Amino acid sequence: MSKSRDENELQALLNELLMLRERIVLRASRQLNQYRDAGVLHSASACNLAHYLALREDDQRELQGRLALQGLSSLGRCEPHVMANLDAIIRLLMRISGQNMMMLMSGPCPSPGFAEGSQTLDTNTTTLFGPSSGERETRIMVTLPGEAAHNESLIPELLQRGADCVRINCAHDDAATWAAMINRIRHASDQFNRPCRILMDLAGHKLRTGAMEQGPAVRHLKVRRNEYGEIIAPAHLQLVPFGSPFEFHSGVGVQTLHLPPAWFPLLARWDSLAFTDTRNKPRHIEITGINLNGTLLAICPQPAWLGANCKMTRNRVDEEPLALGEIGEECLSGQMEAAQVHSGEPLLLSSQDTVGRRARYSDSGELLTPAVITCSMPEVLRHPRVGDAVWIDDGKIGCIVEKNTEEGLSLRVTHTSPKGARIRTDKGINFPDTRLHLPPLSEKDIADLDFVCRHADMVGFSFVESADDMRALMHELEQRGAANMPIIAKIETPTAVRNLPEILLSSMAQRPLGIMIARGDLAVELGSVRMAEIQEEMLWLCEAAHVPVIWATQVLESIAKKGVRSRPEFTDAAMGVRAECVMLNKGLYINDAVQALDKVLTRMQDHQRKKISRLRALHLNW
Repeated sequence: MSKSRDENELQALLNELLMLRERIVLRASRQLNQYRDAGVLHSASACNLAHYLALREDDQRELQGRLALQGLSSLGRCEPHVMANLDAIIRLLMRISGQNMMMLMSGPCPSPGFAEGSQTLDTNTTTLFGPSSGERETRIMVTLPGEAAHNESLIPELLQRGADCVRINCAHDDAATWAAMINRIRHASDQFNRPCRILMDLAGHKLRTGAMEQGPAVRHLKVRRNEYGEIIAPAHLQLVPFGSPFEFHSGVGVQTLHLPPAWFPLLARWDSLAFTDTRNKPRHIEITGINLNGTLLAICPQPAWLGANCKMTRNRVDEEPLALGEIGEECLSGQMEAAQVHSGEPLLLSSQDTVGRRARYSDSGELLTPAVITCSMPEVLRHPRVGDAVWIDDGKIGCIVEKNTEEGLSLRVTHTSPKGARIRTDKGINFPDTRLHLPPLSEKDIADLDFVCRHADMVGFSFVESADDMRALMHELEQRGAANMPIIAKIETPTAVRNLPEILLSSMAQRPLGIMIARGDLAVELGSVRMAEIQEEMLWLCEAAHVPVIWATQVLESIAKKGVRSRPEFTDAAMGVRAECVMLNKGLYINDAVQALDKVLTRMQDHQRKKISRLRALHLNW
């Protein structure tokens, strides 16, 4: 009797899977041999990653569909246990066809079983981020502001709201501030019996715009108006002592105004500060409250322009007016100009020792000289070529290089909002098309490693791009007696994405390793559409390597910074459950963001682990 069509298909599938398995073993062996000095031949996780990379070299969609038509488990969820998944399908097909089980070819290293892969990932996650918090498996990391060194309540409240670990960015503050933060973290961790791991991020070669020309020492206190120009709300102010070491955050629509520190002991709630502004208009500021950090809340009922020579007088009920003196230029200076640019306009990215400035125009509106900006590392400007892209301020401004001269890069603006964009100091610059030939660690990074190795639980490696970069950092850690310190490799460039397999294989068998998907810089360099695809591929690769992932950048940012809830951001945060840790950036309302993220992740983990739906019972009726 001839075989049925289904029997023929099952036999064909078995033959194809056996050939696929043989290709995977051979390909994986060749790749692992390249990294044998890194210990990968003794690592089941490295072996599984090599198997996954070999599997994904070919397009498996047609095979996937045919397996599904036969009711067989597909290969679409095999990341943590590639060979175990493949062998299970092969053995099932052999049983169905009545064939004797054969000895399947093994590779050069052990491969994990079904349970072993996920268990290894869980163990590695705990090693990096500490034990899970209650019911929630995905950890929450929070970037600390400099204020955390002095604010007694910030860190304890973060831990109580659900933070599992914190990040200190070495690009900001100094060793004394970091030490104060860490002391508060350790104290709060002991106080609440909540482990809290500390990640210290090396600053790396972050390219930023340089200083701009100083604007006039004038502050405009802006009121709100309706469409008829009528005032409908006063200017809301936060009055801050000039020169204060604290980092203050204004709320939504709140303007920060610095005043002489000597004035603050003389001021109280309901006091009024009278002055004449630069237009000779009588104005006053009403103090409405006092914050715990010593700053004052106030309103200015009418628009005002404050100049350095504005004299203020304190008025208080039942007391004589008290002359406080002039505000002083130091309180109002530091307001740097911004270069306004529009699509189609020229822009000079100068390599000279100068400051940025606005474009100059004739009385008739003709452009005389283009706007000028500078770069924090002018030596890199010799590398871009004509036609290379340049992105500024997290992708808000796009340009292309038209010329590369001794003066700098002559750019043409290709992308802004319809109203144009302002380029201010200390904004990021990205060169996605250019190899900048920078060393993996800056001089500051190497100096900061002394502190990091003594105090941190993990070190964040910014702008890592290759296995050689990883070896450079591991060497520096070994020199400081921190050979086993976990590394968080931050994937921030297209080169790092392409080299992610070698970054993993070169280091994962030697020390605890994590990967941060730095979605901000990646989105600028890759584009948002490509970024959406790439972040998925990175999650799959890291799951195959049993390496924990940090889902980072702009998670619940509207809540953290403005206290405003955004529906799309909650959807994005919910997808973070596929990572082992989700990172929040600092903001005035960071405690609210931590609490919201804790709830979202706790609910979502019942539905999904990685990309596997858990099929929890639906609860559509509330």
